[in-house]
Amino acid sequence: MTPDDLGSTVEPGRVRRVVSLVPSLTEAVAATAPELLVGATDWCSQPADLDVTRVRGTKNPDVAAVVALQPDLVLANAEENREVDLEALRAAGLDVWVTFPRTVPESLVSLGRMLAACGLAEPTWLAEAREVWAAPYDGPRRRAVVPIWRRPWMAVGSGTFTGDVLARLGVDNVLAGSPERYPRFMPPVEGLDLVVLPDEPYAFTSTDGPEAFPGVPAACVSGRHLTWYGPSLVEARALLTAQLA
Repeated sequence: MTPDDLGSTVEPGRVRRVVSLVPSLTEAVAATAPELLVGATDWCSQPADLDVTRVRGTKNPDVAAVVALQPDLVLANAEENREVDLEALRAAGLDVWVTFPRTVPESLVSLGRMLAACGLAEPTWLAEAREVWAAPYDGPRRRAVVPIWRRPWMAVGSGTFTGDVLARLGVDNVLAGSPERYPRFMPPVEGLDLVVLPDEPYAFTSTDGPEAFPGVPAACVSGRHLTWYGPSLVEARALLTAQLA
């Protein structure tokens, strides 16, 4: 019996059909065994030529549509997907594999176990990602806030994969001590060296976001490379380092 990241036992048997409710997991399966994917959310944008049945969003999946696809395994995430939807899928007789990595090392282990649950050997990209992130950061450190939304303003708080990615690039999250994973806040924020503005989930740009933090350097970065765990990890370290410079 194989437990997922939440410790739930999942034993799907031979997996031939997969529905993914998480964009990064969709990309991970598509880069490893694209023939397995039969369904994905409307937000699953990678690879760009992905041609599968769409089952609405991560927060409002069309449960009936997922069930109709008769997947052997549904891939989900404890943070991105609602438990009520996952329970509905289980009640319909489907096996659901839930991920919940909060650090880069956890994500690499989680991805390997998830792909193994799909009956797949470790892909080359996963080994490459492990090598890319193996060396510790050795350089000056900066303090930053990492907004993920505005109206209301929300930011990365404690215990997040995103925060760990940035910490491994020399950027310390000033809200890492928050009791919430994604707390609300009001800019400006004191004691910042940098504001990190990803282009998802809110599409921050050089003209939408930096003005709220006068006098603080702003780095607009790829949200996919900052928040997704999957094949994007191979290029994330180099790309984010350049964008944060």
